Amino acid sequence: MNVTLSRPFARLWVAGLFAEVAEWMLQVALPVFIYQATGSASATALTMAVGVLPMVLLSPVAGMVADRWDRGRVLWCVCLAQAGVVVPLLAGARAMLVVYVVMAAQAGLATLFEPARNSLMPSLVPADKITAANGLMGINSSVSRLAGSSLGGLVLGIGGLGWVLTAYVAALVFAAVLLLPRFADTSARGTAPMSGWLAGFTAFRRDLQLRSALVTLVLCAFAQGMFLVLFVVFVTGPLRGGDTEVGLLRGIQAIGGLAAGGVIATVARRVAPSTLFGGGALVLGALSIVVWNFPSVTTDTAIYVALFAVVGAPAVFYVSGMLTVLQTATAPDRAGRVLATAFAVIAGCQAAGSLTAGALIDVWNLNVLLNAQAGILVAAGLVALARHSPRLLPHNHVTAYGSNG
Repeated sequence: MNVTLSRPFARLWVAGLFAEVAEWMLQVALPVFIYQATGSASATALTMAVGVLPMVLLSPVAGMVADRWDRGRVLWCVCLAQAGVVVPLLAGARAMLVVYVVMAAQAGLATLFEPARNSLMPSLVPADKITAANGLMGINSSVSRLAGSSLGGLVLGIGGLGWVLTAYVAALVFAAVLLLPRFADTSARGTAPMSGWLAGFTAFRRDLQLRSALVTLVLCAFAQGMFLVLFVVFVTGPLRGGDTEVGLLRGIQAIGGLAAGGVIATVARRVAPSTLFGGGALVLGALSIVVWNFPSVTTDTAIYVALFAVVGAPAVFYVSGMLTVLQTATAPDRAGRVLATAFAVIAGCQAAGSLTAGALIDVWNLNVLLNAQAGILVAAGLVALARHSPRLLPHNHVTAYGSNG
């Protein structure tokens, strides 16, 4: 790759990869374990809600922690704490209440991880390479999704939940070892007053660029929530697929994500973040329209494997652009709170989108809902592109963070 990034960033990148793989393993294995143990779809759905609520409720705390304390130490502590919360399950306590408590604790700790990691990153790379670094983080997300999801299901099937938990703990401990040496991050440590825990909300309200980004975030997250419900109905309905096809088509999107992350880190690293942000959403919406209406042409699984692999690419462009826009539009002493607020909005709107799709699926025609979902993505992309005209970033582009080389 034609991008040179610092060793501290490399440590953060690899540690994040192992932490995300661990998280995906648990996210896949525990709902399956609960369904196998109870045979209840509602009990399984409850685990999904348990995973979303902490992100919404704890976002102000997560942002405050990221802005007030050493972000590297926060990440290190989170990894060790995530490993620690599964000890009751490792010890043999498998009651449903224990599983739910573990899920909630793991999700709450993950809520602390993301704002700290994403607000630490700009202090570890030059300002003109932030987009490239976010592209590499996009590769992380795709690899961890493929590896973590596959390992979670495979290990659960072969060795049971105990071995999944053992692998989960091992991955987190390895991440913590990488995070142990301190990072040179002095931008915000100890500067955020505890009374400013809602500064993230205030920043979105006062800053025009952040308000525009928020509109796009809300629309995309709502559409993603709809997708989580409609996708299963689409595959098992018009495509006449089963569980295997659902898993295959959902996972194959990571292939496009891997390619997109590489492009962002190399070829597209100088493209304006807002162009990646809005363009990614727009292209994702356009591709979704094609996919949702293609069963009238063919239902060949191989065709949809290729289509969904392509769909994964604009999603990573969107996420990388979104993170860069938020990172560069925010002062360092508020970055954690702004990012935590964004993640909370995303989680809340995804939940709203899922509930809306679930309520309408028996009332509206499926094709209407699918095209409405795609239309929302197109609208989100147009909002972002209308607010920020496309342009290339010069090599000496200076953001609010500056550059420490």
